[in-house]
Amino acid sequence: MWPALFTPRAVALIGSVGEGKLGYHLLRQMVDGGFPPARLAVVNPKGQGALGVAGYPSVAETGLPVDLAVVVTPAGTVPAVLEECAQAGVRAAVVITAGFSEVGNVAGEEAIREVVRRTGIRVVGPNCAGIVNTHHALFPTLETRPPAGSVSLMAQSGAVGGVFLAWAKEHGLGIAKFISYGNGADLNERDFLEYLAEDPETQVVALYIEEVTEGRAFMRALAACARRKPVVVIKAGRTEAGRRATLSHTGSMAGADAVYDAALRQCGALRVASLEEMFDLCLGFTALPPVRGRRVVIVTNSGGPGVLAADRAEEVGLTVAEPSPALRERLSAFLPPYCGLSNPIDLTVEGTEEGYRRTLAAVLEEYDAAVALNIAPAYLDSVPLARGVVDAARESGKPVAAAFLPGPIVAEAVRYLRAQGIPNFATGERAVAALARLADYYAQRDARVIGPGAEGAVAPLVVSHEAPRAEDARAEAKRSGSLPDSLLEPDLMAWLRENGIPVPEFRTARSADEAVAAARAIGYPVVMKVVSPQILHKSEWGGVLLGIADDGAVRAGFERLARVAAGVDFRGVVIYPLVQGAQEVLVGLFRDPQFGPVVAFGAGGIYTELLRDVALRVAPVDRAEAEGMVRETRAYALLAGARGRPPGDLDALADLIAQVSYLPFLYPEIAEMDLNPVFVLPQGVLVGDVRLIPQKNHHTADSSDSPDSSDSPDSPDSPDSSDSL
Repeated sequence: MWPALFTPRAVALIGSVGEGKLGYHLLRQMVDGGFPPARLAVVNPKGQGALGVAGYPSVAETGLPVDLAVVVTPAGTVPAVLEECAQAGVRAAVVITAGFSEVGNVAGEEAIREVVRRTGIRVVGPNCAGIVNTHHALFPTLETRPPAGSVSLMAQSGAVGGVFLAWAKEHGLGIAKFISYGNGADLNERDFLEYLAEDPETQVVALYIEEVTEGRAFMRALAACARRKPVVVIKAGRTEAGRRATLSHTGSMAGADAVYDAALRQCGALRVASLEEMFDLCLGFTALPPVRGRRVVIVTNSGGPGVLAADRAEEVGLTVAEPSPALRERLSAFLPPYCGLSNPIDLTVEGTEEGYRRTLAAVLEEYDAAVALNIAPAYLDSVPLARGVVDAARESGKPVAAAFLPGPIVAEAVRYLRAQGIPNFATGERAVAALARLADYYAQRDARVIGPGAEGAVAPLVVSHEAPRAEDARAEAKRSGSLPDSLLEPDLMAWLRENGIPVPEFRTARSADEAVAAARAIGYPVVMKVVSPQILHKSEWGGVLLGIADDGAVRAGFERLARVAAGVDFRGVVIYPLVQGAQEVLVGLFRDPQFGPVVAFGAGGIYTELLRDVALRVAPVDRAEAEGMVRETRAYALLAGARGRPPGDLDALADLIAQVSYLPFLYPEIAEMDLNPVFVLPQGVLVGDVRLIPQKNHHTADSSDSPDSSDSPDSPDSPDSSDSL
């Protein structure tokens, strides 16, 4: 199927090719792009051709071995056109035509799928801007024809892809493939990721998505591609406004952005926020050697732009250290005394070819990468400066990013840089930002383990996103039948304990005498909580009493909690030991519409809603991934022992997160679950409280009759944070 789509023997354009029609423009693109007219055909009822390409009334009458059809007929005719193509032996089609699910015509899109299922023809689109294979002179696209190269771009939005391709042509970024898959009625981002992972002409993959379906299948395809080559992703719809625009654009629902962010990170993809950042990273990956280190030097001929680049470099985590005394002495031996020898190194407007060459060559013996800035006055020729930059980059073998500007003045110099393989960025700030992301990528890649079956490639930090097999999951957590019939706290705590989750000793009591006996058995001081199916957020009701120190306080506390529960179904109290000297964190679960079970970790107790410091991963996760979740939160500094506090047991915490992440596969009844607080002790962890919401089709004896059940938070980062032991 892929040869038919990207290296077809012959192509049929199906639709009108009258001047001003989309078909005419597409035909012009293919002819001007170099595809042989003798291997092109136009098909329409009148048999009208154009631009030296013959026309025919049907595909079967072309006499050509047509592998690929490009369809621009009205939406209502597309299924019949695809049927005719399949009968004529066409194996792939690009449907440019719009007017399907994006405007509510779901039935029309389903009719396309039915033809695909029945005939085996494969379809890109509908509602797309076409495809490109520069290495085969194939340009059936509405967008700019870019130069040939090694970046392949997939875009759910044809217009976004068009902007990228226009920049590629303007700035000389070589493109291998462009795929605008539109509504993705048949082939979608998963299929193309699998193809591009194996495509020898593709060195870097760029992906623009608005939403995905079958999120776990998408993650498998993305992770497999990212093992072999960098994948740079824009996920649109990050904000509420963006999500509304996505709905109106594609007619589909976008999942929570934080979950997408976690999924992309797990798969080893590089998420960016803008087309500019995506373009810069693709440029850096294709034109620069690996960036192995964060020490960057800026060589400039203008102070202000150099300072701006240095400020941005520090903001993105690069080290802009001053040269060593030995290096300063070496520079001062050949640079004029008016040059600045800090970092940035300012050659001033009198900087020369030799100045750039010798300075960059010298500093790159001490730094990991360099940015060569040239803010050119109109009266100076910048080409000699570009020669100096190129020579130094070749001599050092290290990454050198140029930022020659403004554009019209330095156009000839930029063309020289580009021809010699030195990337030129729009500004110094964008150059250092790209270097920082490249340094991150190579550092993380070098730290990973080579993946099986991918010679020379690196496996992302990602575990399987299939639902675990029962026998595998039981190795992580012990299943004990189904969820308890009652979702009251004592029953859930017992269920956690049965599944190997560490919880404190606890006892329940229905009377003051039973409460005293329970407290004595546990040992003072204790914590007492109200138990009632109608009281989910116990602290808000005054249903949590801390530090109870004797029998009298237990009796008084029991009576107080009985009054709190007056008028509701009072089931007594649960008593725990008072846990002291612990850090409080949250571990939670919820289900995402695209990706299924998701595990959350963050600051717990009273800090959950205050800090909203939560790390997410698509479940399940292994221990290494769980450790990564802990480290990326602000809570990590406290857990690691900041300000003289004893460190918490991070190993036990990572084990708990990994273990909890398997529970929704063992118990598919779970819709949401919060363990908050989880007490992280110097030795071990303990779950202090649990809240669980079953999926709607799971009935329990206590949850269905709870009038407060609708008050449950929608996400795991907003639990009853003050219910602490």
